[in-house]
Amino acid sequence: MGKAKKGDWVKIHTVILKPGQRAPKLPEETLHVPLEMWVKGALVEEKASLGDDVTVRTITGRLVEGRLDDILPAYRHSFGSFMPVLQDIGIELRALMEKGERHDVEQKL
Repeated sequence: MGKAKKGDWVKIHTVILKPGQRAPKLPEETLHVPLEMWVKGALVEEKASLGDDVTVRTITGRLVEGRLDDILPAYRHSFGSFMPVLQDIGIELRALMEKGERHDVEQKL
């Protein structure tokens, strides 16, 4: 199990609203799940383990409480899986532009 010490950059998790506390006019699939928040910041406590309730100081100076979710969190986002149709569109667009067929683009400029 991971351990963090005071000042380590960590990510915490908090449930803002439980499903029963959410606005009744939300879409059905949204209504039945909690509203959750993840925040990154520097650990305030002297030490903590994953799953502990902790406080972090965000880069803007806010103190936020939550459950320790990750220590030294990495960026794990991407632009998604490769989509062949987007490649085909790009090739087609370049060919049109080389021919000078800019249609709406020229008219709007």
